[in-house]
Amino acid sequence: MNTRLPTQLPNPVPRPEGERERLEAVWRTPSGWRFFSSVNNTNIGLLYIGTTLLFFVLAGILGLLIRTQLAVPENSFLSAGTYNQVFTMHGTVMMFLFAIPVVEALAVYLLPNMLGARDLPFPRLSAYAYWAYAIGGLAFFCTLFVGLAPDGGWFMYPPLTGTKYSPGLNADFWLLGIGFIEISAIAGAIELIIGILFTRAPGMTLGRMPVYAWAMLVVAVMIVFAFPAVIAGTALLEMERAFDWPFFIPERGGDPLLWQHLFWFFGHPEVYIIFLPAAGMVSTMIPTIAGTSLVGRRAVIAALVGVGVFSFGLWAHHMFTAGLGVLEMSFVSAASMAVAVPTAIQVFAWICTLWKGKVQRGAPTLFLLGFMFIFVLGGLTGVMVAVIPFDWQVHDTYFIVAHFHYVLIGGMVFPVFAAMYYWIPLINGNRLSEAWAKWVFWLMFGGFNVAFFPMHITGLLGMPRRVYTYAPDLGWNGLNMLSTVGAFAFAAGVVLFAFDVVRTLKRRTQPVGNPWNASTLEWLTSEDYGNRSIPRVVSANPLWDQPTLSRDVDEGAYYLPQTATGHRETIATSPVGAEPRYLLVLPGDSWLPLIAAAGTAGFFLLLTMKLNLLATLCGIMAVVGTIAWLWQSDRGVPETAADAGGGIVLPVGARGTASHSWWATIIMLVVDASIFASFAFAYLHVSMRLQVCPPPGSSLPPVELAWLSAALLAAGSLLVWLATRALGRRRLPWMVLAALACALAAFGVDVYGLRAADLAPSESAWAAAVAALASYQGLHIVLLAIMAPYLALRGWRGHLTARSRATLDNIALVWHYTTLQGIAWMSAVRVVPLLME
Repeated sequence: MNTRLPTQLPNPVPRPEGERERLEAVWRTPSGWRFFSSVNNTNIGLLYIGTTLLFFVLAGILGLLIRTQLAVPENSFLSAGTYNQVFTMHGTVMMFLFAIPVVEALAVYLLPNMLGARDLPFPRLSAYAYWAYAIGGLAFFCTLFVGLAPDGGWFMYPPLTGTKYSPGLNADFWLLGIGFIEISAIAGAIELIIGILFTRAPGMTLGRMPVYAWAMLVVAVMIVFAFPAVIAGTALLEMERAFDWPFFIPERGGDPLLWQHLFWFFGHPEVYIIFLPAAGMVSTMIPTIAGTSLVGRRAVIAALVGVGVFSFGLWAHHMFTAGLGVLEMSFVSAASMAVAVPTAIQVFAWICTLWKGKVQRGAPTLFLLGFMFIFVLGGLTGVMVAVIPFDWQVHDTYFIVAHFHYVLIGGMVFPVFAAMYYWIPLINGNRLSEAWAKWVFWLMFGGFNVAFFPMHITGLLGMPRRVYTYAPDLGWNGLNMLSTVGAFAFAAGVVLFAFDVVRTLKRRTQPVGNPWNASTLEWLTSEDYGNRSIPRVVSANPLWDQPTLSRDVDEGAYYLPQTATGHRETIATSPVGAEPRYLLVLPGDSWLPLIAAAGTAGFFLLLTMKLNLLATLCGIMAVVGTIAWLWQSDRGVPETAADAGGGIVLPVGARGTASHSWWATIIMLVVDASIFASFAFAYLHVSMRLQVCPPPGSSLPPVELAWLSAALLAAGSLLVWLATRALGRRRLPWMVLAALACALAAFGVDVYGLRAADLAPSESAWAAAVAALASYQGLHIVLLAIMAPYLALRGWRGHLTARSRATLDNIALVWHYTTLQGIAWMSAVRVVPLLME
């Protein structure tokens, strides 16, 4: 089959009659209430963006309540308990329900067209991630109205959030609710990594890829490694609360600092997970408004990667007053300063690009200039708090509140608003009002600085964070009132923006065109199917360097101008050179992602409320919905090859390491391994606090049982490996079920060994950490118990063939990983005490 790219542009020829209509029919968005079954990135992206902005407004209202309470001393507007819930929810909603989701939402909407693809490779996964986030997030927010909102701060430090000081369900809602919302974010990250690496337009090499796509690739990889730590941390704290396993209780061998390590290993990379997408958008918009290519493009891309790497060395930046060693603090302090270097490279590149070009005056320009002013000030105070003696003075004061608002609002909110003004014409062809934009900008820019700059001074004057009131003779009165006035001015700008958005979206749809004379591919079209044909890219600025590209794409002169198989498709290309590899057939619209997401959200939320029966029913609904969705998506396409247009014929689908789904499974297992590593870190941390390991009264499981369990796990993996070699044979399903029997037996041996060692997880943190490792392995055995019958049934139904073996290959990967993890947790439990001798 010819999969090489032609060296010349295909000659535009009249396309067959009715071809465009068939393409439109396959990609048409359902109307009416069926719209919510849509999985198209355009529709999911818009829903995603709208929901994140709703949470931004809700969190902003909570912020106004905080500022109203602090406007005057000894105010009784909010009680102490209500204030704690309000400020906890304000931070939680802003960080977990707005800041992270909005960057993924914009990526889901923009990236496919920007990359020249028809859609991301797992559209139903995107839909599931959105609905889980939306349903769970709204339910979580509603806890505020029934007095069950968390009140321990958005960082949830124990022991304050343990059962001794927080005996109600408030903390449980945070732990379980935020835990599964993070899982939704990870699902979105996997989708983005595979989409960016495997579905770029032919010719769009990594060197030609938009800077925004580079930023999202770096961010998605950061999510894969950073978010597992907070998932593990929330699981440990919830197990402490639910089962009295004392991970964070010093009297029983636990350590509250363990939570801080796990939380901030997620929390400080998160700051850059929020900033880097904004930086990518800025690097996309500034060349357009300046009318020239980005200065230092390669340096900017290297800086994005550098920030991502440095960010993982900064977690103890928040723990300078926690009693860490001098060496550790010095390392983190140096990394906190060093991260300013790649950030500064980007800022100087943006300034040079504006200097080099002829700047268009408009709303995006205003917000981008405001962003640079505010973010640079936030960066300067960031370097200040990286100096350990200074941090000791201002830690937990309003100076820190001012600093992180300058970084987060300046570094993310202002670029997001610039992006709204820049990209909103993609929706219906209409731009937001330039006259209103000036009012919006100056209210937001002025209000922000009036609100948060005085907080630097109140912090230096000694005002602590998280207090709900203060005495009138401390010298903070005027500054707090000024901050409150600024906050309401900022809110007025947001309200005016919302009115303008509603007014614009109600206007009659018109052709999108390219109103900013941009260079990137998202401006080619706004149809449900993306571009009429997938273009061949020859530069980093295709719309500038290929003047007839828009016309040629619309005439079907490039690749895949039709539905080659009668289904939704896009072209899968090689990760580095973007050479076309195969046609990737995409699943169509379905209610199943929504059903699975609703079941997932219901399971976690009802489990929090101790409604175990209803939670179990929702869990079953989630599992059944997911299995049905996967069964539908894994149906083979009769064609083995198809005409992809432009003179190339491509195979339909791929298998093994050539398949996008195989690599998605690998990334999922990296996430899995990172969660396991976090549990192992917790075990190591509590072990190092002991004088004697194991502690008195505890012992290790018999070594003979460990060897037996490892042998059973290895036997199961061997059977699965043999099953991958037995496609089309009747024994395949039985081999898979035999492998499951081995896995179940291995875990049974593990449980027996723990009982023989007489481990009591509620007695000591060490025993609890061992039980946590065993429980995580047990979770994987449950997963195999679901996967094995599913795989066997597909074998009996004849759905496992040489052309349709993705399910088998991917489950085999999960199975082998579970074997390795089972051996690893037993080894860790045995090796650490030997090292402690």
